[in-house]
Amino acid sequence: MSTNSSSRLGAVRQIRSSSLFAVALALAGVSTALAFGATAASAAPTTDVNLNSAAAFAVLAGSTITNTGSTVVSGGIGLTPGSAITGFPPGIQTSGTPSVDTAVAVSAQTDLTAAYTDASTRTPASAIPADLGGSTLTAGVYQAPSTLAITGTLTLNGAGDSSSVFIIQVPSSLTTASGSKVVLENGAQSCHVYFQVTSSATLGTNSSFAGTLLAMTSITASTGASVDGRLLARNGAVTLDDNTITVPTCSAVAPTTTTSTTTSTTTTTTTVAPTTTTTVPPTTTTTTSPSGRPSSTTTTPVIPVGAPATGFGGMAGSSGSGVNMLALSALAALLGGGAAGYGLRRRRASVRGDDPRREG
Repeated sequence: MSTNSSSRLGAVRQIRSSSLFAVALALAGVSTALAFGATAASAAPTTDVNLNSAAAFAVLAGSTITNTGSTVVSGGIGLTPGSAITGFPPGIQTSGTPSVDTAVAVSAQTDLTAAYTDASTRTPASAIPADLGGSTLTAGVYQAPSTLAITGTLTLNGAGDSSSVFIIQVPSSLTTASGSKVVLENGAQSCHVYFQVTSSATLGTNSSFAGTLLAMTSITASTGASVDGRLLARNGAVTLDDNTITVPTCSAVAPTTTTSTTTSTTTTTTTVAPTTTTTVPPTTTTTTSPSGRPSSTTTTPVIPVGAPATGFGGMAGSSGSGVNMLALSALAALLGGGAAGYGLRRRRASVRGDDPRREG
């Protein structure tokens, strides 16, 4: 085989290897996405379901309410149109008394019907698997394929937002396993969680549930199940067995406070009085000889009072003795000039022989 043929064959093998590698990466990405989708899901954000007067009830039923054991209900208990409430005591309602076929109960059932319809028609709803055990959901609307189970732990993640709303639509029945949990994290609150169940719901033994359960038919809380939320049944019964049901209270969202700091700038202006210097012209003294010709000229500078001292005769800040010294210097100059002139005239006269002292 020639060298060119070998090179072409090597290039083909390299291209095939690269293509196979790219396909393997793509399949790995799809597998990762599917695996992540099984444990975490998100949907478009939504708003709360308005329960109106039904919000005050921890337990609300249509036909009967039956309790076994030391159930503790923190919130209202209401029943209509049925009239049979049994098991209280030993069950305890921490405040108030049950509302049985009263105007308050009727109003609550009317508001429950409206809230149920609202929750069931929320869109868009993201699809979820038939068992949410081991899954994590963020805020939004979700819909199960038919029946829904929670085996293990379902985590609702508020993503740091305490107003995050979760609506889970169940087209058939809801069943939670024994010891299962609905866990809230990162700001999620049970007051913003709603399970809309088209049929009936059963909470497993010693399970922990969070949210408001809106059921078309009946709700059964097995022994030891605890509910941070509400059990609201439209048409059927609510059956309790040594449970704890507490109406949730939403924590207020802390307001954002913006503090503005204003820095004051003070400008100080200092006015400096100007310094005035008075300039005095120098004094000129001219000595004239008897013949009328000037024999010498002496100019005496006058240093103005207030001028800065220069180190060369400046008089700023000196006393009156300095002025006196100037006067004496000027007088000495005048006298010296006169004497010099007189001696010069005598010498000239002596040379000419007309010394005036010889006359007479």
